[in-house]
Amino acid sequence: MAAITYELVHKDKLTGARAGILHTPHGDFLTPIFMPVGTQATVKSVSPDELEELGAGIILSNTYHLFLRPGADLVQKAGGLHKFMNWKRGILTDSGGFQVFSLGELRKITEEGVTFRSHIDGAKKFLSPEISIETQMKLGADIIMAFDECIPYGVDYDYAKKSTARTHRWAERSLAAATSENQGLFGICQGGMYTDLREESAKFIGGMDFAGCAIGGLSVGEDKKTMYEMLEISTKFLPENKARYLMGVGTPDHLLEGVLRGVDMFDCVFATRVARNGMAMVSPKTAASGRLVMKNACYTEDFSPLESNCDCYACRNNFTRAYIRHLVRAEEIFGLRLLTLHNLRYLQKFMSEMRVAILEDRFSEFRADFFNHYERGNLPNE
Repeated sequence: MAAITYELVHKDKLTGARAGILHTPHGDFLTPIFMPVGTQATVKSVSPDELEELGAGIILSNTYHLFLRPGADLVQKAGGLHKFMNWKRGILTDSGGFQVFSLGELRKITEEGVTFRSHIDGAKKFLSPEISIETQMKLGADIIMAFDECIPYGVDYDYAKKSTARTHRWAERSLAAATSENQGLFGICQGGMYTDLREESAKFIGGMDFAGCAIGGLSVGEDKKTMYEMLEISTKFLPENKARYLMGVGTPDHLLEGVLRGVDMFDCVFATRVARNGMAMVSPKTAASGRLVMKNACYTEDFSPLESNCDCYACRNNFTRAYIRHLVRAEEIFGLRLLTLHNLRYLQKFMSEMRVAILEDRFSEFRADFFNHYERGNLPNE
């Protein structure tokens, strides 16, 4: 039996949004699912017990960062990422491709792989499909990713075509290198912002023997309308019986629009990053912007919780907006932790509510209700 399988439970009758179950060696997880990002084998400021209480099922760690520090060999000696970080549920590792390609002038791409300079000490390093897969096998995540090139936004058609073809060749090499029976390998579709290349890539990756299919190279600077068009083209040509993963997307509007277009899995640093900058993610019924900026003076004497109907540690214990604002302005770590716990719980609840709406064939109404309260400037396609 394959290490990773996807079970489609129900499709919303009107929209086709999917509810499923992702079966992994460390548990079965309901989809659609949001995966918190633990870049360096930890979700910043949050313990594994807290993550489990928040409802997190799968977390993402980053091959690039762990490849540089502490090194895959050490993690393997520790018994793999699950034991190393004391996380008993699912783990996905990305291939390191996005981080390498975001280094710009610090890296050089060849057919063999990518030579780059470490952001830590400037040391010269090399990653190829084979090295990335070997590293991920040592790390021991449940789901590992093929090595790809994340196409920069704004490149011309010729560059995007050549890059997509190279990603396909690297996908074949990644698949050949992945020999662990305890892991599932996902391929990554690319294609830039070109409809024919997106279709071609989805068909190519979807036709390979991958456990799941990811959509990469979106939310990299393009407008929302273009992003949704490219996503819709990609999912249209992906197989129904495999999980679909939209990489690096995690704002509520993007999550809704991704699920609408048949996506099952998401990850993003947004929730934890904005928490460390003093922002709470909330329902648009609480704030039309979907966010509370806790440094704002309007919360100085606001003794209500972040959200009255939230069951996160911060809200259920009535840590008030006034108190959290004080902590944020005083640069106290506890304030940032409270916001992180709240934001992650908000997204877990949001995904669960979407799943229920799909199962009850009312996803369209759920989406409409969200955007009816969401401020006009944030609406999709505008």
